[in-house]
Amino acid sequence: MSATRRQLLSRTGASVAGIAFTGAFTELFAGTSAARGHAGYGPLVPDPDGLLDLPEGFRYRVLSREGEPLRSDEGPVPSNFDGMAAFAGRRGRVHLVRNHENRATGRIGVPTVEGLTYDPAGKGGCTALTLDGCGDVLDERVAIAGTAVNCAGGPTPWGTWLTCEETEDKAGTNGYTKDHGFIFEVDGADPHRTGAVPLTAMGRFQHEAIAVDPHSGIVYETEDAFERPFGLFYRFLPEVPMGGRRSLRAGGELQAMRVPGVADLSVVQETGATFDRVEWVPVPDPLAVETPIRHQDFGPKGITHAQKLEGCYWGGRSVYFVSSFARTGDGSGATHFGQVWKYEPHRRRLTLVVVFGPSTDIQLPGESPDNICLAPSGGLMVCEDGNGAQHVYGVSRRGEVYAVARGAQNIGTPAEPEWGEFAGVTFSPDGRTMYVNCYTPGTTFAVTGPWC
Repeated sequence: MSATRRQLLSRTGASVAGIAFTGAFTELFAGTSAARGHAGYGPLVPDPDGLLDLPEGFRYRVLSREGEPLRSDEGPVPSNFDGMAAFAGRRGRVHLVRNHENRATGRIGVPTVEGLTYDPAGKGGCTALTLDGCGDVLDERVAIAGTAVNCAGGPTPWGTWLTCEETEDKAGTNGYTKDHGFIFEVDGADPHRTGAVPLTAMGRFQHEAIAVDPHSGIVYETEDAFERPFGLFYRFLPEVPMGGRRSLRAGGELQAMRVPGVADLSVVQETGATFDRVEWVPVPDPLAVETPIRHQDFGPKGITHAQKLEGCYWGGRSVYFVSSFARTGDGSGATHFGQVWKYEPHRRRLTLVVVFGPSTDIQLPGESPDNICLAPSGGLMVCEDGNGAQHVYGVSRRGEVYAVARGAQNIGTPAEPEWGEFAGVTFSPDGRTMYVNCYTPGTTFAVTGPWC
C-alpha cells in the first residue's frame, strides 16, 4: 500500500472543489454496454450490523472472513484480501479467485498445501470460493500458496486468473527460499490443474495487473515500482497464444514499451496527446538475475518509465492502463493526480485519454481508478483506498460519481475510527451480484439489488 490521494492532496495543498475529470472520459467504458444514465442508487443506509452500508433496496451477504476455518480444513482463511475475479462454473456455479497480499510478516498467511505451494516461506497466495446457483458457499480452499505480495492480476479469456507478485525479493531475502516477482496462473475450479508454477518468461518484477488481448493472446503487464527509475509497461508475446490453460508456460518474448522522445509519461499533461510510433523493445534479462528490468540497458534510445502503473484492462480493441499519480518530489518529471492511457495495438498508437484532479473533492474518487471493475450494466466501479471513510464508488459515462457501498467495520477506536480499504470488486457472470473485498479485516461480500 502506497501514499493515498488524500495524503497527496494534503501534502501539495491542492484545493478541494467539485470532482474534476478532463479528457475523453467515455473511453473508460469502451467495449461495454451503455453506462448508467443517472447519478446512482440513492443515499447509503447505515447497516445496523456495522459491516457494510448500502443504498435502499440492496443487501449483502458475508461469504468469507479472515481467521475463520477454510471449508477445506486446510487452515484459517488468510488475511489481506486484495484482487479478485469471478468465473462461471458448471450448473450455475460461480468460482471466485481471491488474492492475499501477504508479505513475509503478514498476519495470517495462506496455508501451505502439497502441490500448490511455490515457496514454503511465502505467506501470500490465492484462495478460491465455489458458490452454488443461490449464492451459497459450497467450498473454500487454497488455490495457490507460497507466493508473496499477491496484489492484483487479471482474468484470461480461457477462464483462469493470473495472480501477480508485487515484489522483487530474491531467495535469501526476508527468509524466502526462492526468487519472487512472478505471475502465476490459477484455475479456480481445480487449482491442481495449474499448480504453483511461475510463468518466468513473463518477467520478474513488481507486477501489478495484466490484461489479455482476446484476439491475439498478447498479455499486457503493469509494473508498480516504488522508487526511481519507475516502472515500465510491458507486453508478453506467447509462443502458444490463446492455447488455454498452461499455454503461457510454453514461453514467449517479454517486451517493454518505448515512446520515442518520451522518457517519462508524467510529463504528458494534455488529454488527447497521441503518439503514433510506439515501439516495443525486447527485455534484455526478463528474470532480472543481476539487475531489475527497469534498471537494464535498453540501448541509446532508452525506455519509457512511469510512476505508479497499476490498473490494466481490455476494452473494445484497446488496452487501458493507469498511472495512479506522479510527484516531482519522488523523481517524476511532472506531478499529476492520475492518468488513464489507451494503447491501440492495430495502430501502434498511444493516447492519454483521461486526467484526474488535482482540484477534486477528497470524498470522491478523483484519483484515477486503480482497483476497478467494468460493470455488466455499464459504468465503472472504483474501490477507494485512502484515509477516513472507505467507499466503492460508481462512475457513469458522463463522469457522475455516486456511492455504492461504504465500509462500516471500525478497525480504529471510537475516538479515532479507521476503516479498511476496498479491493477486488467484480461481478458475477450473470451481472446480478457484485463481489467485493474489505482488505482489513479481510471480508468478502456479495451484494445484490437493482443493478440494472
